[in-house]
Amino acid sequence: MLQIAVTGKPNVGKSSFFNSATLSEVEVASYPFTTIDANKAVAHVVTECPCKELEVTCNPNNSKCVSGKRLIPVELIDVAGLVPGAHEGRGLGNKFLDDLRQARAFIHIIDASGSTDEEGRPCEPGSHDPLEDVEFLEHEITMWLFGILKKNWNKMIRKVMSERLDLAKVISEQLSGTGIRLEDIIEAKKVVDKDYDKWDDSDIIAVLDDLLKRAKPMLIVANKADMPTSDENIKRLEDKYGNVIAASAESELALIRASEAGLISYFPGDSDFEILEPKKLNENQMKALNYIKEHVLQKYGSTGVQKALNSAVFEILDMIVVFPVEDEHKLSDQKGNILPDALLIKKGSKPRDMAYVIHTDIGDSFMHALDARSCRRISSDYELVDGDIISIICR
Repeated sequence: MLQIAVTGKPNVGKSSFFNSATLSEVEVASYPFTTIDANKAVAHVVTECPCKELEVTCNPNNSKCVSGKRLIPVELIDVAGLVPGAHEGRGLGNKFLDDLRQARAFIHIIDASGSTDEEGRPCEPGSHDPLEDVEFLEHEITMWLFGILKKNWNKMIRKVMSERLDLAKVISEQLSGTGIRLEDIIEAKKVVDKDYDKWDDSDIIAVLDDLLKRAKPMLIVANKADMPTSDENIKRLEDKYGNVIAASAESELALIRASEAGLISYFPGDSDFEILEPKKLNENQMKALNYIKEHVLQKYGSTGVQKALNSAVFEILDMIVVFPVEDEHKLSDQKGNILPDALLIKKGSKPRDMAYVIHTDIGDSFMHALDARSCRRISSDYELVDGDIISIICR
């Protein structure tokens, strides 16, 4: 399953985001290091299910369908808060950097209100600049990778030069277990135009900075967006970093719990909710719901939690959803399940790439593919598009 890490300083709302995204019950408190071990749970990204368009009743296996919306599982890792110097062992140190190894992307939770200092301690709202937190986290992860490489750097470079080895492959071996791909290393090392034996620490760090952006891209989530001191900071974050999601994880959590209690009708990511049982709501509950409606939903269009998940997968990781079937006429698998699976796959993938995602044996025996909507054979060079329903024909 695709893994995404929820990262950031202590006390910025990471666990609230994680809880609301996965409906997990992770301890939440206003002091650093509430999360001691990395928590893992399943969240979902949401896309349109073809069932409505094709007027069929689907039978999902690896995902869910709710009123024509397909919910596709991804694994979220809630990592304990990082503080400056974590790569040197400060705070909870390298243990939690290691928890990030297999994550394909980072959702970086920022306290947009500026009410937590650089160590994650509560402070006067607006007194801390959240832009500093983005740079700090990127630096900590870069320096973590630097620490892995630096241990054997001189020995490694001598071997590369004397045996005429490919530096990218040697670095890939050193970083094995971090989930970093060789092709990203090949591109990243181009940022330094020197012979490898003349690289200094700053050159290695420059390469790793570029590598991190390629191999483990980051989405910034400006949490606590409903607080008065957040507006200006969110604008500044957007101006500097572009794709920033304004969010209120506590609001999402409150809406989900009210929905589970049958008090409101709400689906994650919706821009509004409907009150079902007004007589069961007390004055404080009604006030809280009105606050969320005015200061979050009407202002930002959603609480930002589901939007962040979708953005991380479909924009930051540039993925699409395809639906594999065995019978292109019935849109089913061999058991008769209609539209049984939804696959997350890299945009630009070809039918053979999809076959390998399903199973190595299917990729190895791939012959051609059919577009199930038209029941026509498609070219092996055809680039899959979001929502395709594909039947793979094997030897």
